[in-house]
Amino acid sequence: MGCRIEDHALIGNTRTAALVGNDGCMDWLCLPRFDSPACFASLLGDHENGCWRISPAIEARTVRRSYRDGTLVLDTEFHTGSGAFRVIDCMPPWPGRTDIVRVVEGLSGRVPVRMELVIRYGNGSIVPWVRNENGSLIATAGPDTLIFRSDVPTHGEDHRTCAEFEITEGQRQDFVLTYMASHEARPLPIDPDASIAETERWWREWMAHCTYDGEWPDMVRRSLMTLKALTYSPTGGIVAAPTTSLPELIGGVRNWDYRYCWLRDATFTLYALLLGGYREEAREWREWLVRAAAGRPHDLQILYGLAGERHVPEFEVPWLDGYEGSRPVRVGNAAAGQFQLDVYGEVMDTLHLARAAGLDAQPHVWRIQRSILDFLESNWERPDNGIWEMRGDPKHFTHSRVMAWVAVDRGIKGVERFGLDGPLDQWRALRSRIHDDVCRNGYDADANTFVQQYGSKELDASLLMIPLVGFLPPDSRRVHGTTEAIERSLVYDGGLVLRYRTDLTIDGLPPGEGYFLPCSFWLVDNLAMMGRRDEALATFERLLDLCNDVGLIAEEYDPAEKRMLGNFPQALTHVALINAARNLSSAAGGPAEERAHADWWHSAEPTSRHPSVS
Repeated sequence: MGCRIEDHALIGNTRTAALVGNDGCMDWLCLPRFDSPACFASLLGDHENGCWRISPAIEARTVRRSYRDGTLVLDTEFHTGSGAFRVIDCMPPWPGRTDIVRVVEGLSGRVPVRMELVIRYGNGSIVPWVRNENGSLIATAGPDTLIFRSDVPTHGEDHRTCAEFEITEGQRQDFVLTYMASHEARPLPIDPDASIAETERWWREWMAHCTYDGEWPDMVRRSLMTLKALTYSPTGGIVAAPTTSLPELIGGVRNWDYRYCWLRDATFTLYALLLGGYREEAREWREWLVRAAAGRPHDLQILYGLAGERHVPEFEVPWLDGYEGSRPVRVGNAAAGQFQLDVYGEVMDTLHLARAAGLDAQPHVWRIQRSILDFLESNWERPDNGIWEMRGDPKHFTHSRVMAWVAVDRGIKGVERFGLDGPLDQWRALRSRIHDDVCRNGYDADANTFVQQYGSKELDASLLMIPLVGFLPPDSRRVHGTTEAIERSLVYDGGLVLRYRTDLTIDGLPPGEGYFLPCSFWLVDNLAMMGRRDEALATFERLLDLCNDVGLIAEEYDPAEKRMLGNFPQALTHVALINAARNLSSAAGGPAEERAHADWWHSAEPTSRHPSVS
């Protein structure tokens, strides 16, 4: 078995990313984009499905690793009985090209090192043709080529490129892997040491614009950096995670492709970027959202490709065994074809927040918003698949109706606060109808709690959003009752929250998944808003302890096995961490209190821009 999910670190260039285990093995990489087929897929199979390992040829007694301060440059130190060395990993943010730099640096003594490069295009299935040209190895198959350069002598072993060498104190050995489309001209070599220095400068220049000054600065800044790394810079789209099919239950089938952009994350993502002072990134995310949402409201999807592509068909990859045998491995996501009512609220809320934050918008944005409200007027009562993308029959989910209310409420605020045109009385009447419908049909008066779906008594962690979006105030008796019911039924071990009981809910899948970490941070927000600050702080600190040694966190957690589950690192979890930190450290109130009106963004100052690459 390879590394666990949490044993990985992320390196990236804001177009794609790689996962590097603490054993020195790079076992996940998609080229040239996040959603391209993987050329290193051993994360979901074995080493024969592609990887790049640099590690001691003898047993390592200890391994220590860290990111260089304010960067995505990774240092991994291996300490053995004969000495120690460091592997430096980075992906320089060069426009228009992708290089992976790995440098082995001797720290003490003399250590034998083995390098093994296994390139398998097509998600681990295609062995390339490898040839040597002027000391460079050229690995080509179909549209893809990787160029491997190093002064270390290599040899072939069963369709692998291998090297054995010794590293001594003060010595350095460089390895560079460069991607190119096979029909294009070969890119010039890069200088590894200069590339590392330039990558450090680029990230530190970007981090210098961070305006977050609350508590937990290290965790918030690392989360912001992770969001930047998961941004597809050509379009501004932010992927949910750089991986596919990491299971929500080891051995289970809830294995989804998260290398796409979800609308359900939009508002909280915008808040996180604005909280960090990254207005340019926030504007680009807003612009991506507008382009993706353009068209008939009837056709609005819950997720899109990196450039707003709508067609992301789901299929299985049978030649990969899955992470620890968790099959199937999936590429694409069929949830793109679902009807989810909540995304209309997310789009309206995000565009409202962007307008309140002073992010200039073209006049056609309001026309898009008005068309959404026209659609909702006759469609808000439809059953849907819900925020959790249930693969069973559509139902009347309470959270979905709440978000339909959010959509209308933000439309009303557009007229009231910004002088935009719209049938105010008509929308106010619609908002009241939706609110009354939710409070009548989505609420169990006997139990004093909102429920997952109309006619049910089941709970759902998405109900924690009710006060966060302003549907009811946090001091509402019904909000208190709902939070307390969730704490009794869905919360475990110091604040870990289940999305819902998969053994009770008919969602079209076998039961079983981990505790959902974004919802756990939403519980922190609820506790803080309800005045239970000490409990909120304790829960927040408990969740921070789940981050790995380099500050990354996944989608879910298994407290029994003490391990992360789901795709990694998860953008929504890092977004929820950022917003919860602000909610707890800001006396003036953070996103949990401000999402419904967002007037405070009028005072925000533009502080961010992309760093240049010299």
